Amino acid sequence: MSLIPYIRLHADVQVECQSRTPALVFECINNTDFKELYQKLTDYDIRYYMYELLKALDYCHSMGIMHRDVKPHNVMIDHQMRKLRLIDWGLAEFYHPAQEYNVRVASRYFKGPELLVDYQMYDYSLDMWSLGCMLASMIFLKEPFFHGQDNYDQLVRIAKVLGTDELFGYLHKYHIELDTRFKDLLGQQTRKRWEQFIQSENQHLVSPEALDMLDKLLRYDHQQRLTAAEAMQHPYFYPVRAGRIFVTSTCDLFVAETSASTSTAILEQDVNFAAYTNTHGLNFSQQSPGEWGGNLRC
Repeated sequence: MSLIPYIRLHADVQVECQSRTPALVFECINNTDFKELYQKLTDYDIRYYMYELLKALDYCHSMGIMHRDVKPHNVMIDHQMRKLRLIDWGLAEFYHPAQEYNVRVASRYFKGPELLVDYQMYDYSLDMWSLGCMLASMIFLKEPFFHGQDNYDQLVRIAKVLGTDELFGYLHKYHIELDTRFKDLLGQQTRKRWEQFIQSENQHLVSPEALDMLDKLLRYDHQQRLTAAEAMQHPYFYPVRAGRIFVTSTCDLFVAETSASTSTAILEQDVNFAAYTNTHGLNFSQQSPGEWGGNLRC
């Protein structure tokens, strides 16, 4: 791993006696398998853990490091202790502007479009796409959200949600020549509204601010995605940052009420998102379970 020489020797770095191989000793996390845990998370739980993951990404990005393999398997969560750890840094790499990187990184379901079209000059925003895929799977209860059979089909699944016009616009902007095998596979796809994925079983996890957050992460153009620092300031995380909770979490965690000034700020954001719902024709308070649209697959 290219980062090991930069880790100073301390108590958590041991050297195996016979082979003299350095070994990194990490804390033990009482992790719950994500396939089991994600089905139980509340709206607030998802906001909380996504915020914790963003803190990890913001730190590593600030240190000049891309993780390049963000996925549920590499996010350890001790739900009882409300502790999250981002692990498996085997594909991590230092970022240098204008440098070309290997596109054979990340796991298929969480690969950014830049990897699927062989664009090598990617950056930290690759991790933000992967985080967006995780968020989509958590709020829509669809794991994985983009379920491609191979790398070619993965881009097709993405295009069926984000549209082909936007994809070709992205390719044109960065002068990317698409593999000829995509010509027949992609066809012409219309961009879907995120609201089309809301159903009776997941509507309690979806909010206007969640959809807005998702929309700002899952973008073809990597330069248009939120950075980790920007994402942490998004209204979706106001309940977490304010230190309050609107619903009881699955582990009966209660957080103290915030000050009146903070509550006022949150109220102002609620008003802003009320305008968002009106603009997009949403009514979360009156929608009945049968009105959330069909069982769309991507």
